[in-house]
Amino acid sequence: MPAPKNSEDFPLQEARALVAHLMKPNPIIYWVDLLANAILGWGGFYLVIVTPTFTALNIAAFIVSAFSLYRVAIFTHELVHLKKGSFKIFIAFWNLIAGFPLLIPSFTYQGVHSDHHRRDTYGTKEDGEYLPFGAEQHWKIVVYVFLSLVLPLLFLVRFLILTPLSWFNKTIANYAWQRASSLTIDLDYRRPPPSKLDGEHWRLQELCTTFYVWTVAVLIYLDILPLKVAFVWYFVTLVVFTMNSLRTLGAHAYRNPGDVKMTVADQFLDSIDVTGGILSPFWAPVGLRFHATHHLFPQMPYHSLGTAHDLLVKELANNELYLSATRRNLWHALNTLWQDSTLSQNK
Repeated sequence: MPAPKNSEDFPLQEARALVAHLMKPNPIIYWVDLLANAILGWGGFYLVIVTPTFTALNIAAFIVSAFSLYRVAIFTHELVHLKKGSFKIFIAFWNLIAGFPLLIPSFTYQGVHSDHHRRDTYGTKEDGEYLPFGAEQHWKIVVYVFLSLVLPLLFLVRFLILTPLSWFNKTIANYAWQRASSLTIDLDYRRPPPSKLDGEHWRLQELCTTFYVWTVAVLIYLDILPLKVAFVWYFVTLVVFTMNSLRTLGAHAYRNPGDVKMTVADQFLDSIDVTGGILSPFWAPVGLRFHATHHLFPQMPYHSLGTAHDLLVKELANNELYLSATRRNLWHALNTLWQDSTLSQNK
């Protein structure tokens, strides 16, 4: 079942009224958070390059760099949900310091994630961010995590090779857009033709990302930058993609087999809030540990999700259904997903 049978009893209108005052994003929080973590991330990256490999300082710098840049990268999720036309400078700056150098410009997520929140596509075969892990074999969960090993290299090939070729060959251009331009978990996903949902400047973002990667490649070839830059970039992005894969597995119950359209309440009950664990802000940064609450209120800024969760737990007349989407920590969420997969195989 994609959700409990009594999902229609979820007090959605009451919940919306309780958190209506928490919907306005605070630009100061966004900028301070992004700038602080960008400085830590790229400052740590530089230290990894200039310090001897595997020394204490080198390892500490790598950890700080990887997790700070992971938090910076996750801001791409927040960009999608900002009101259209707002935060333009913030979005452009994010692309400059994260989207382009990490090879995940904002267009790779923008239209795709919007589809993930649509009632007609969430959890269906048209949703590139959803696979029925909870209703299928264990090996698919394991393979998904190990795909993180090659994802940085695939994005490197996309912008280093496919993009320039796509300027001269329409077939390659169509392939690059449909199969290599989306931050999704479904490898069979075909991205629809470009539309307004994908943003007005996706071609410019593509060009800038290609310019970034070719510039670094040339500088390494000319021995102006050390080859170590490429290795550190790979391992940092490996951490980013691996942590995001674990976070993604802990974000939903993934019970929908792909042929059921789900209501907002169904989406919530198929999603996960993780309320505990001191490491939660590190593996699910920028509010994403409250992913079920996010699916109730997609436009709510990340810095309000924790407050909204606490308020709903305390103030809902009946919070039983709301609490049913809660897990204690990441291990609890992943273990529940694994058990659901086991039960589906034993049926």
